[in-house]
Amino acid sequence: MVRVACIGECMIELSEHADGSLTRSYGGDTLNTALYMARLGTPVDYVTALGDDGWSDEMLAAWKAEGIGTSKVLRLSGRLPGLYVIQTDASGERRFQYWRDSAAARDLFALEKTPALIEALARDYSLLYLSGITLSLYGEKGRAVLSDALDKARAAGVRIAFDTNFRTRGWPERDVARQAYRDILSRSDIALASTEDLDLLFGEGGTETFLEGQRPAEVVLKLAEPACRVMVDGSDDLVEAKPVERVVDTTAAGDSFAAAYLTARLSGANPVDAARAGHRLAGAVVGYRGAIIPRSAMPSDVLKREGLV
Repeated sequence: MVRVACIGECMIELSEHADGSLTRSYGGDTLNTALYMARLGTPVDYVTALGDDGWSDEMLAAWKAEGIGTSKVLRLSGRLPGLYVIQTDASGERRFQYWRDSAAARDLFALEKTPALIEALARDYSLLYLSGITLSLYGEKGRAVLSDALDKARAAGVRIAFDTNFRTRGWPERDVARQAYRDILSRSDIALASTEDLDLLFGEGGTETFLEGQRPAEVVLKLAEPACRVMVDGSDDLVEAKPVERVVDTTAAGDSFAAAYLTARLSGANPVDAARAGHRLAGAVVGYRGAIIPRSAMPSDVLKREGLV
């Protein structure tokens, strides 16, 4: 059976309103992808570490309610999840403030239970999915353990999908990030990249540097305009997104695209049709505020047009 593991961090999210009040939720890029994959019918587990606090309990309950497997979530006594606050100015521009240096997720690959987790990643899954934000969590030693885990998984026939999701604030130095990305890309079978990420990470011409260097066999490159290039087996296809009538919030557009693309590919769709599925789901997600849209707003044709359901 096809089963996916999404590796990363979910944090407590506080949204500040104009009157100073706060609304609490939770969020994280790979968690968003796991959730949308679960809604699309893909068996998926979330792989992270949480504390033994009530907020962590709430997260686990919410994930289970969405159909996400939580058996690979490690719980750390006395620890807490990370936290961030979203502030929105009068023009709608958002600013994020983070408290996550001691978050439980940062120690995922430095625990007594880590070796057993590594064995499970190579034994229980068909695909492992992680992002640039995942890489930024662990530090040099943790990333080395993660790389070994990915090598063991690939040796066992597990495929690796990597989303370039790059955030400057997560890295002490740009050169450290560049090397970490090169290492993970050399171990990946699928790259979900964007010109924005690549140019921000590698500097002007970063996209060309990526395309001309060693890269995974399957690449989806999201462009500045609403389109992507799909490069597999020597082909290079431009897949445009249909215009979206109303864009309210682009949070999780990329995460939901990844969920639909990977679900479609795992279900047998060709890469171009999978990209179309990604555009359809992302187009629905940007019409609602926040990363997670109501279940009732999930488009019913994400996979149907490809004859996959």
